[in-house]
Order: sequence, then C-alpha cells, then structure tokens
Amino acid sequence: MKKEVIYLMIAISIITFGCDQTTKKDSLKESTEKPLKNNNELKAIDIEVLKSELGMEGKVENGQFKITVPQNDLNVMVDGFKIIPPMGLGSWVAFAPTSGEPMIMGDIVVTEKDLKPVQQEVIKQGLTITAIHNHFVRNEPDVMYMHIGGMGSEKKLAKSVKAILDKVTEIRGVNPSSAKISTVVNTLNTKLLDSILGFSGTMNNGVYKFTIGRPDVMLKEHGAQVSSFLGFNTWASWQGTPENAVVAGDFTMTADEVAPVIEALIENDIEVVALHNHMVHEDPRIFFLHYWGVGQAEKLAKGLRKALDQTGVKKE
Repeated sequence: MKKEVIYLMIAISIITFGCDQTTKKDSLKESTEKPLKNNNELKAIDIEVLKSELGMEGKVENGQFKITVPQNDLNVMVDGFKIIPPMGLGSWVAFAPTSGEPMIMGDIVVTEKDLKPVQQEVIKQGLTITAIHNHFVRNEPDVMYMHIGGMGSEKKLAKSVKAILDKVTEIRGVNPSSAKISTVVNTLNTKLLDSILGFSGTMNNGVYKFTIGRPDVMLKEHGAQVSSFLGFNTWASWQGTPENAVVAGDFTMTADEVAPVIEALIENDIEVVALHNHMVHEDPRIFFLHYWGVGQAEKLAKGLRKALDQTGVKKE
C-alpha cells in the first residue's frame, strides 16, 4: 500500500512539473511574440531633418519622402529621338519608415565617366548597390542606372544621399538639375492613348507619361510596404507624332508574369532592352523590364495593352 502511495505521489509530481514547464513555455512564447507585434508598427520619419540635411525640397506621400533630380545636363539620343527626364532620365531617392530605422530606395543616373566614382561614394557612405542596368540601347552617350538602398537615422541617410548627388555634380562639373530644360515634339492623340491603355497620362515638356501602380501585389521590404511612390510601378513615356511615335518604359512583374509579358511585347514589335531586379530583400520577388518601341502610336499602344493584360494590371 505504501508503494502505491509513493508511486501516486511521483506521478502527481511529474504531471505538475510538466504543466508548470508548459506554462513557462507558453509564457515565454507570449513574451517573445508581443515585441514582434510591436516591431511591425512603422516609426514615422522626421521629414524636416531630411529636408535640412539634403538642402532640397521633395514630395511627401503617406509618411514617405522623395526627392527627384532631373538630368537636364545630359544630351541623350536614341534612334533619332531626344531623351529628356520625363522619358526616364531622372535620379531619385525615397525615404520610407520601417519598424526600426528609416530605409531608402533610389535610382541614380550615371554616365560611363560617373559610374566608378559614384559607386565608390555609395560604398564609402555605407549604403548598398542593389542593381546596375541600362534603360536604352543605341543611346549616345551611354547612360546607366544604379539602384541604391540602406537603413539608418534620418540625418545619416540624408547626408549620405547628398554626398552621392554631390559626387555626380563634381564629376560632371555641373548640377544636373540646374541645366536648361529641353522639350520634345508631341502631336499624339493622347485621348486615344488613354482609351487604349485604360489609364490617363500627364504631359511634361512634350512627353506624355503613364504611371501605373500594382495595388494587386502587396510588396514589402524590411517590413515596409513598397508603393508606386517608391518605384513599384509600370510606366510608359511617349513622344513624337501619330505615325512616328516612340514609347519607352518599365514593366513591374511577378515571376510568373515575366515570360508572357516579354512574349506579348516582342510579338507586337516592341523591343525588350533590359530585364533585371531593383531590390534584393523584397517579398514577393519582383522583376523589372525596360522596353523601347518606335512606330505608329495606335499600334504601339495596343501592343502595350496586350502586355499589360499578362499582368494583374486592370484598366481604371
């Protein structure tokens, strides 16, 4: 009888100890989950500090801040068409809040002469290079696009970005945005383009540009949503005449959209000139495609619409 009592006491002790350990584990699990939930809350960025350190104004949207530097000093020609900033010749950097320190995303336009010293400056400033690619082919002079990223305090990030932009000015001997603004000829039927593509564009110095977001994809990097404001968009810039138009732009695509979009563009006589990434830690994975088309405007627009139909982009 005594042995049975002893066995019973041992069994009760084991059960009690197990329950206590389970409770401790549950308590530990709860304590580690709560900070994670709090970390998902984005911390507002100090935009006034950014403006002060950068020494320039910018645009604000949903707590994010963006500066743009048009490359007015570059005289770029492609297939007889002049490429001006609205055609994709502008540097930009956007600052966005995360659950920790702010992050940046940016795209710096560099010439062959600028490329080496500017990328050295990016590394010197403690930022990262996430992509280097072209937008055009047969362009004179040659220009490249260098995407940058990084995280840090507002003051540190702004000083780093300013140093990079100052390096471009130093190498070229002129502030790109201070040069004379060029215009191009545009006699296109913009209402016809709107109706075919299903969106409305804006005119800027003779370039009619469509910017099309991807609200169907919830893209994030470092826990922060990457919006159209941060460069997650498909765009198309037009110039020329109804019979001799040119369109240049960029498609944003998920992995499954890459092949059908390329096929649709090529089948409609629109040249694919680049396929690449812009980011390295994004979720889901996103690919970017640059294209160039010359010909009748209506035909080009219909070709672009067929390519858009291969993505989650729907008409407005």
